[in-house]
Amino acid sequence: MVLNEAAQAALNSSKLVHLTTINPDGSTQVSVVWAKTDGDDLLVGHLGGGQKVRNLKRDPRATATVITGHRNEIGLDEYLVVHGMATVEEGGAPELLQDLAHGYLGPDVKFPPMPDPPPGTVLRITAHRVGGVGPWME
Repeated sequence: MVLNEAAQAALNSSKLVHLTTINPDGSTQVSVVWAKTDGDDLLVGHLGGGQKVRNLKRDPRATATVITGHRNEIGLDEYLVVHGMATVEEGGAPELLQDLAHGYLGPDVKFPPMPDPPPGTVLRITAHRVGGVGPWME
């Protein structure tokens, strides 16, 4: 398993995740997203057809980072970097976003705040390796 218990806890902590994808010209594109894990997969919901979705359909390489808010015993801020490959699954975004909203916005929040949200996409990023500073490196 690539994502140990500490890595999963960091990714499931309702901290914002920076998702990096590759633009057609080779430059990087970064989005701040909500995320959670499913085993070694990181799940991200998206209602529209934004640049990150277009990028991952063309080139599935993705990197996600999260800053945990913890500092280790030698004074370094802990952060996790997840390198992986993504698949774009059609539909399921409103349900995933509603689940994530409980942690990011509050237990009683309805999200997305619209009566009939589009099905969107779920980005499933399968972790291949991790980096950073923290117990996921032990």
